[in-house]
Amino acid sequence: MAFESMKAALADVVAIPVTPFAEDGSLDTAAHRTLLRRLLDGGVRTLTPNGNTGEFYALTPEERRLVTELTVQEAGDRATVLVGVGHDIPTATEAARHARDAGAAMLMVHQPVHPYVSESGWVDYHRAIADSVPELGIVPYIRNAQLSGARLAELGALCPNVIGVKYAVPDASRFAAFSRDAGLDRFVWVAGLAEPYAPSYFASGATGFTSGLVNVAPSVSLEMLTALRAGDYPAAMKVWEQIRRFEELRAAHSSADNVTVVKEALAVLGLCRRDVRPPSRELPESERAEVASIASGWPA
Repeated sequence: MAFESMKAALADVVAIPVTPFAEDGSLDTAAHRTLLRRLLDGGVRTLTPNGNTGEFYALTPEERRLVTELTVQEAGDRATVLVGVGHDIPTATEAARHARDAGAAMLMVHQPVHPYVSESGWVDYHRAIADSVPELGIVPYIRNAQLSGARLAELGALCPNVIGVKYAVPDASRFAAFSRDAGLDRFVWVAGLAEPYAPSYFASGATGFTSGLVNVAPSVSLEMLTALRAGDYPAAMKVWEQIRRFEELRAAHSSADNVTVVKEALAVLGLCRRDVRPPSRELPESERAEVASIASGWPA
């Protein structure tokens, strides 16, 4: 039954909060809490600290732990927390146990950072993390187009706590095949490429989607979710048209400015600084006006 409530939390807008930085480069914990409360007050019920929009790979282990703790504290009983973990297996399992002890319900396992990933090794990697915290729900983050659905099915058979999938391969046809090969009804399928791909992935079986845009305009993301849950694809595509340019800016140059554009919009709204850490970069002055125009036109 515990896993059932976790599955319900995945069939939603899965928000990936940004990690705001202070002028001295440290985590701005006050701004972080403000942004989390804004998401919660806006109706968001699933939060993913230490996701890619949160600059996971640019944070130190201590900072990742702090982000986890702050998010669990602010979420309370208002939202389910899905903590991002990754890197080598000892680092990931240590973070998994910390997330459990902090009060998180689930883990999103980032794709293995390794130049040589075998399919069986992918299973072993995720199994080690899942087995270290059997009481937590586990959600693999899949960006590898070569991974077969059969391998995810194998992982699911070995680990009952692997309950959902964040699928982020930009190919709706492949998603449809992969999800059916793995077990469409075995897992909760989350469209891991956010609002731009949500309508096509929902048409093939997804029931939730991730979002970085939700940091800027929670009501816009929730409007798309409402339309998709109702099967009203024309209404969902009207939202898609509203967010299209913003998401194009994020996706440009192999997503080089994915986080940058979100933080620029938040800076325009006076919610946090625009600072990002290398290898990301702040948006050049010449490109800021367009983001400001888009962000100012959305409701909160």
